[in-house]
Amino acid sequence: NKWLPALAKGKAIGCFGLTEADFGSNPGGMRTTARLDGNEYVLHGSKMWITNGVQSNVAIVWAKLDGEVNGFIVERERKGFDAKPVKYKLSMRASDTAELVIDEVRIPKANRLPKADSLKAALMCLTQARYGIAWGVLGAAMACLHEALEYSKDRVMFDKPIAGYQLTQKKLADMATELTLAQLLCLQLGRLKDEGKLKFPHVSMANRNNVRKALEMARTARSILGANGISGEYQSM
Repeated sequence: NKWLPALAKGKAIGCFGLTEADFGSNPGGMRTTARLDGNEYVLHGSKMWITNGVQSNVAIVWAKLDGEVNGFIVERERKGFDAKPVKYKLSMRASDTAELVIDEVRIPKANRLPKADSLKAALMCLTQARYGIAWGVLGAAMACLHEALEYSKDRVMFDKPIAGYQLTQKKLADMATELTLAQLLCLQLGRLKDEGKLKFPHVSMANRNNVRKALEMARTARSILGANGISGEYQSM
C-alpha cells in the first residue's frame, strides 16, 4: 500500500538487491543474512551490480533467514544502509549501478515479504527481468548495426566508401541476419508469454543467445569503425 503505488507512478524508485560480488549466477550461495531480534529483523551483508541502487528510495534485499532466502523491504534512510556507485564502467555508463552495503540494518517485522520465503520467489522475479534483457540487448545490437552501416557509407578508403567492399558488406549482412533471428526468438517468447506458456528455460535460452549475439555484433561494429571503434564519441565501444 505504501510503496507499490509510488513506484508505479514514478514518484519513488526501487532496486532489487539479489546479486552479490561472489554470487551472480548462483544467488542461492549468498552470504547476506537476516536474524530476528525482538520485533525487528537485523540484516547484514552486501550486494553488487545493483541497478538504480544509488538513486533508489527503497530496496528489496534478499537475505538468508535460518538458512532460507527471504525478501525484505529496506528503506534508503535506514541506519547502516548505504549505496556506493560502481565507477569506471566502460559499458552501460548511463545506468546507475551500485554496491549496497547492509551493515546490521534494523527493519520492523512487517518489512519481511511474507510469501517470499524461498529462492524460488527471487528467481520468479528474475525470469521476468531476464525476459526484458533478451529484448534490451537487441536494442544495443540495433544501435551498433545502424552506427556501423552509416559510418561505412561515409568512410572513404581507396577512393570509395568502405561499404562498397565485400569484406565490409559480409560483416553487415551477418549482423543483420543474426539480429533478425534474435528478434524472431524474442517474438516467439512474447507469444508464449501471452499464452501463459513461458517457462524459465525459454528465457534462459533467449537470454544466452541474444546477449552473446549482441556482444559479437558490437565487436564487429567496432572493427568496421576502425580506430574510431574505441572512441567514446561512438556507442559501439
